[in-house]
Amino acid sequence: MLRFLLPWLLVLHLAFPSVSAKAAPFVMRISCGARQNVRTPPTNTLWFKDFAYTGGIPYNATSPSYISPPLKTLRYFPLSSGPENCYNINRVPKGHYLVRIFFGLVAQPNFDNEPLFDISIEGTQIASLKSGWSNLDDQVFAEAFVFLTDGTASICFHSTGHGDPSILSLEILQVDDEAYNYGPQWGEGIILRTATRLNCGVGKPKFGVDLNATNWGGDRFWNPITTFSQGSDRSRSVETSIKQASKSPNFYPEAIYKSAIVSTESQPDLEYTMDVDPNRNYSIWLHFAEIDTSISNAGQRVFDIQINGHVEFENVDIIKMSGDRYTALVLNTSVAVNGRSLTITLHPKKGGHAIINAIEVFEIIMAESKTLVEEVRALQALKKALGLPVRLGWNGDPCVPPQHPWSGADCQYDKTNNKWVIDGIGLDNQGLKGIVPNEISRLRHLQSINLSGNSIHGVIPSSLGTVTSLEVLDLSYNLFNGSVPESLGQLTSLRRLNLNSNSLSGKVPAALGGRLLHRASFNFTDNSGLCGIPGLPSCGPHLTAGAKVGIALGSLVLFLLLVIFSICCWKRRQNILRAQQIAARDAPYAKARTHLSRDIQMTRHHNHGNARTAAENGPSLLS
Repeated sequence: MLRFLLPWLLVLHLAFPSVSAKAAPFVMRISCGARQNVRTPPTNTLWFKDFAYTGGIPYNATSPSYISPPLKTLRYFPLSSGPENCYNINRVPKGHYLVRIFFGLVAQPNFDNEPLFDISIEGTQIASLKSGWSNLDDQVFAEAFVFLTDGTASICFHSTGHGDPSILSLEILQVDDEAYNYGPQWGEGIILRTATRLNCGVGKPKFGVDLNATNWGGDRFWNPITTFSQGSDRSRSVETSIKQASKSPNFYPEAIYKSAIVSTESQPDLEYTMDVDPNRNYSIWLHFAEIDTSISNAGQRVFDIQINGHVEFENVDIIKMSGDRYTALVLNTSVAVNGRSLTITLHPKKGGHAIINAIEVFEIIMAESKTLVEEVRALQALKKALGLPVRLGWNGDPCVPPQHPWSGADCQYDKTNNKWVIDGIGLDNQGLKGIVPNEISRLRHLQSINLSGNSIHGVIPSSLGTVTSLEVLDLSYNLFNGSVPESLGQLTSLRRLNLNSNSLSGKVPAALGGRLLHRASFNFTDNSGLCGIPGLPSCGPHLTAGAKVGIALGSLVLFLLLVIFSICCWKRRQNILRAQQIAARDAPYAKARTHLSRDIQMTRHHNHGNARTAAENGPSLLS
């Protein structure tokens, strides 16, 4: 899996050099594609480079909006690098966080300047970009409040076939653990996706840092709105201090209560309508402060609040409920929305006018359960051992978000563990060339494996015999060698086994032959060395691998001895022939020497009586 690794101690030192971890929230900001850390004006905000991230392609960026961070680079993810790409950020302390992702545009002519893709956090999809997002300030980023509990933050981008995901920056900002607690169902299993956040009555977009908000507020973005409907309301603002504003756990900036929208005589109702996704639940937070100088006492302004025509709050009296003028009041409710719009209506009952200072709307999302850790690790081992092509991805969580599971991995929700599990692997005809690792047996819930039509070599892991739920095993048309593991005979649920067109040899387990009586379908053809069950040749004496090696070595030694013996015989024959040839060539000369010797001896015999001294006759000539 592709990873971004940044030491936690380095984060603390650089982000808060003089403040203890307890005195300030955890802050991580990443400038995607940057080769060095960056500080941006006017607040001198620190953005870390994504130096250890290897996926995607760093490139020069064009910011779609002036509210985007003034960063010069981004990272985009072509589909050729896989449909899922993730930042996995380690050493994130357990807690509650605002996670925000800004999107960018690749600074290159003729490039798709508005890609559409999905975003998930911790395996839960939180956003799906819609056409036109690059022209809307509040849609150039996605953000959500998320509980991070396992020391990591996983942020993934999922291609939908409409351009390459392009990411400008990531922010992980810690907030109070009780922030936006909307009631009994709220907790660690809940994600609040920001649908809108409006600062009423003002004309400039601002972040928390621009509003002098405390760091525990998560540096929220407030989108300005000066009117709900032109001519039907008016804006109002004051410089007076607002009491009870920046309080735990939400720490709202005081500035959002210093401006408001007020209804008019011609249109007493204040009505705001926004588009939403249907059949979802929404948490709505409404902000009030009585800043109208014409209202000084309780009872002078009273109104009802309706959501999609249903009264959620009756007889709202800001001064009475907050305790005083210029004092913050926050009302929260959760509603189910069936249609595609959400309408907030403030209907005056006393005073003739309604007023509102700010609006926040969050989609309530149930956090997805993740895949069993052991099974994720098994798939990662399989990815490495088989040399899975980059185009398949296999990044993030295999099963979540459910809209984007890993290609070739089938998932099932296990109610016993409240986790997702892998019940099928289908990687046939993918050009795989590695081996099947023993870790595949950790996928305890597998019902089918199809790896046919590849170039996988090595032996079939005997550990597959421990995956008792396995019903289909197709390893055909590969390069597997060795024998069929005896352990496969233990798979009593196996109903289809295809091992044809490999290089397997040896005796097929008898237990597999017995499965044929239970309507199982097995294919062992095109394996010249297999034997032992009906449909295959009968096996001779079974030889162990050691015995086979011994026979091979013995045959080799015997062959070498025969060669040596043959050479020796040939040499001896050659020597005999050579001796005979020499004897035949030297025979006349030997006969001549014999006759000469005889004549000399006879001469000596006849001259015996007339012998002389050597001095008289000279030396004897024997040649």
